[in-house]
Amino acid sequence: MKICCLVKEVPDAAVTKRIDPNTKRLDRSGEKNLNPFDTHAIEAAMQIREGGKASVDEIVAVTMGPESAVRALHKAVALGADRSLHLTDTALEGSDVCATGYALAKALESEAPDLVLLGQQSDDGECYTIGAVVADHLKMPSLTQVIKIEVEDSKLVCERQAEYGYDTVEVDLPAVISVGDAINEPRYPSLKAIMGAKKKPLDTKAIG
Repeated sequence: MKICCLVKEVPDAAVTKRIDPNTKRLDRSGEKNLNPFDTHAIEAAMQIREGGKASVDEIVAVTMGPESAVRALHKAVALGADRSLHLTDTALEGSDVCATGYALAKALESEAPDLVLLGQQSDDGECYTIGAVVADHLKMPSLTQVIKIEVEDSKLVCERQAEYGYDTVEVDLPAVISVGDAINEPRYPSLKAIMGAKKKPLDTKAIG
């Protein structure tokens, strides 16, 4: 099984959110960090690998963003990903959810993952829909707010938070799963993992 984890570089939580008056976009200057919601997706991938019910050959961290976003990928690798893919192109600047989802889906097509995991939202734009957009382009089933994942043969049995309780849903692989922050408690990377992250394979792609 190959698992791809979608991650994002976001302004640090301590940075006050504001709109750039010139571009009318979110001001992303200042300190940045790996989207905290995405750390739960990486942890979920690690737990599937360590659970023993599925043989996980590779965990790939995937992001779309400027050159600085490579730091988020290094943190994702330090948390357990085996390698990373960075989609970066000036033509992608200011992309909305639809364009971002399409671009990420195209990048994922070359990876042919069995499972795509991502956090329930981004900490900057607080968008909950990118997983559904990616899944639509990849023609894969999608679930959101998943708080438990069990692997059974070529399918997943997922428990997800619903408006009035919890749903248990079976989904065939390949699939795109957005995990809720209640799914796990992300581990802290070891010093060895942090130091070795920059040495792990990093593939950079443009849209051309």
